[in-house]
Amino acid sequence: MRSFLKALLAILITFFALLLLHLPLLRLPYFWDEAGYYIPAALDFYRTGALIPGSTLPTGHTPLVMIYVALWWRILEYSAWVTRAAMAMLAAATIIALYALGRRVATREIAAWSALLLALSPLFFAQTTLVHLDLAVALFTTLAVLFLLRDDVWLFALAASLAVLSKETAVVLLPVAWLYAWGTARTHSTGRRARLRTWAALVVPVVPLAVWTFYYHHATGFWTGNRDYLSYNVYSTLSPARIFLSLLRRAYELFISGFNWLLTACAMVGIWWGRKHRTGDLGLATPESRFLSAETGNVARDAGLGSRFSSASQVPCRESRVPNPWRQFLFMAAGLIAIYVLVMSLVGGAILPRYLLPVMPLFYLATVAMVMRLPRFHARLILALAAAAFVGAWFINPPYPFPFEDNLAYADFIRLHQQTAEYLETLPGQPRILSAWPATDELTNPLLGYVRRPLSVVPISGFAPQVFAAVSPDSFDLLYLYSRKWEPPGNWVERLPSWLQLQERYFDYYPQAPGELLASRYHLRLLREMIRRGQWVRVYATSKGGSRAGR
Repeated sequence: MRSFLKALLAILITFFALLLLHLPLLRLPYFWDEAGYYIPAALDFYRTGALIPGSTLPTGHTPLVMIYVALWWRILEYSAWVTRAAMAMLAAATIIALYALGRRVATREIAAWSALLLALSPLFFAQTTLVHLDLAVALFTTLAVLFLLRDDVWLFALAASLAVLSKETAVVLLPVAWLYAWGTARTHSTGRRARLRTWAALVVPVVPLAVWTFYYHHATGFWTGNRDYLSYNVYSTLSPARIFLSLLRRAYELFISGFNWLLTACAMVGIWWGRKHRTGDLGLATPESRFLSAETGNVARDAGLGSRFSSASQVPCRESRVPNPWRQFLFMAAGLIAIYVLVMSLVGGAILPRYLLPVMPLFYLATVAMVMRLPRFHARLILALAAAAFVGAWFINPPYPFPFEDNLAYADFIRLHQQTAEYLETLPGQPRILSAWPATDELTNPLLGYVRRPLSVVPISGFAPQVFAAVSPDSFDLLYLYSRKWEPPGNWVERLPSWLQLQERYFDYYPQAPGELLASRYHLRLLREMIRRGQWVRVYATSKGGSRAGR
């Protein structure tokens, strides 16, 4: 009970720290996929208790996160700040769960650095208050690994079940857990009943997923998703060339992007340094984990038990049958990272870095531990530099296209669209506004926080040049054009024709049609232009639209 209260206090302290850091963002309207699916789905449950949304196209996602957010609305109120606080609570719990896992397998300092770097990493920091499923999966996956390493199989079953109910793709953690349990059973003799209980607990998370799948099929006729969803996220992705390119992109997102390359490179140096200057296990050899054998007088190392020792573990690892927590963690971390990178390269039309968020805590714990094999001063300096670089990456955009949700660029996107919506609301005559999602939803659904009344919208699928080939000049009065991706000056993707062709063929990447070209084609006049940190919005009017909007 005391440990539970300490953990709860730590979560609350971390929660309020995250709220303070995100204070300017808490009342922002909803962004992109939030507006398109997750908020409407949560609102359907909030209003009617519907597990499968009716106000938006169902995608087959398991409903736990939407239920969680709706319960916060029920307790407090429906508002953006309540929504974002609810997600910040999940983020705080994830940080503390990683710290607890770090204390299980390593030292207090390693656990603290890992939790800090996770909290400051640009992707995690940006996702802290956004209503996406992957943050909850990161929490429950981290807890599942912790409980499995503690041999609390029923708590593992609970955490893994919650992970699967947060997002169905979390089921991929089960094969790694089963392989881990099989390897553990081979080296440690246990009774038949104990083995049966263990395997029963390890299979339990399959049950809620099976129940949800059959329920979803009964209600929609699909086992998951819908026809368009399956075509985009499954059928269109199973090309060998695309899978290979996706693997490269996934590896880049995990090991390099967002200044992760600094930790990856220094971790590799740490492994080399540890092998060169320390003998024994590949795991941690820290001052806390060294002991003097009374029998041999030689220094042995317990790889990563930190300050929690048992008398049974005070023997060299090679001579002991006691499990080594650090090696067990490395097996789970490597297995989960490998399977997530592979599966997320096989499925998913959008290669979004947030899909790897469930294994980010394991990545940071593993890399920090390897960096700490370097001399103590150098290791601390590297980790401090990484923390500073992460904070800088909240605001620094890379020199190539990337999803705005990977750092605080998403806030600039929201604020630009807020200003545009306020401007369009002031225009008289209900002009027909040609634009692409998510702006179309922002202008027609007041519950998303952009407009007070629905505006008249003519939707198109995007701003690629070929989309406008089918747009008639008489079908709209205003053109609402905006930057859908980060397009830096001198975008190097466009400078490599072969690479651009690959992005167009396999990832639906197309440069946006230039506003000047559209203005010439449709005889448009620029009414308003807004720019914020490299992102932009332009509102054009036709001759008829200009007269409607007023001059």
